[in-house]
Amino acid sequence: MTPDLKQAYKTAAQFFREYDDFLLLVHEKPDGDALGSVLGAAHLLQQLGKTFTLVNDDPIPDKFQFLPMADRFLLPKNVQTRFRSVISFDCGDRKRLGLSGELIAPDAVILNIDHHKTNDFFGTENLVDLDAAATCQIVYKISRELQADLSLDAATCLYTGLVTDTGGFRYSNTSEEVMLIAASLLKLGVKPYNVIDKVMETMTWPQVLLIRSALENLGRSEDGKYAWVVVTRDMINCANGCDDDVEGLVNYPRNVEGVEVGILFREAAPGKTKVSFRSKYVIDVGALALELGGGGHARASGCTVDGDLEEVKDRVLARVARAFSETGATEA
Repeated sequence: MTPDLKQAYKTAAQFFREYDDFLLLVHEKPDGDALGSVLGAAHLLQQLGKTFTLVNDDPIPDKFQFLPMADRFLLPKNVQTRFRSVISFDCGDRKRLGLSGELIAPDAVILNIDHHKTNDFFGTENLVDLDAAATCQIVYKISRELQADLSLDAATCLYTGLVTDTGGFRYSNTSEEVMLIAASLLKLGVKPYNVIDKVMETMTWPQVLLIRSALENLGRSEDGKYAWVVVTRDMINCANGCDDDVEGLVNYPRNVEGVEVGILFREAAPGKTKVSFRSKYVIDVGALALELGGGGHARASGCTVDGDLEEVKDRVLARVARAFSETGATEA
């Protein structure tokens, strides 16, 4: 860890100690790491005797409702206060906070905690650890800096983020430190099966129906290096599903033998297409998503692109093909 990063951890811990009446925020449509980190930090702040308000633009997905304090999130329209002490988790830029970001007072101090390389350091204080597999890993290390004993509830939240952002400890970001932190959380009483069954194994019936229909249009490049699936609004409606039910579909094309990049194209709204990328070893899909107005990690990223589904698909597939030629990649 560089001296600057060490100091950033110390500054973050001091932020927890010094301020109170926090607004705690994560990006729109929060995932397991966003929710695990913000709720893990909420429990930590509670132990420190601090007060806080949890706000997000979107309802918390059902599969994360088991997390302690998940029921305390408010929609921004139901909050009248403007907060002067703010902590943002797992969010690469302020615009991704959505309407919730409008609750930040003009003179607020903002601690930006994240691990995405596309983070634009929008906080007045920034702890962006690019070596961290998950923002939950950063929050855990802040608790060590504070010399705080984590509760079982906090540990459950942090373990959830580690699990989801490492793909159940299968992705290349699964480091020795990640496993040591996970082990320490288990020592606090976390039951790994209870977490993994809820966030990675259990599927809704609409999700099953969407997998079936999406795989009917599975496509693959002639050289077999990239593959994709397409999900339309009609497919979601026919399955009686929602956008949350599309989560995880991108792994099906990625997991095909010989495929380096898997892509999911989802019709988000008329004239807007959501694109999710996953890669294995060679292609930095975070850079691709950033180029298209989104962001994420080298191995997992996403963006929303203006344009109809088919037009966006053709444009993105052409860009992915060019990425292979630019890297000189010959095999997945």
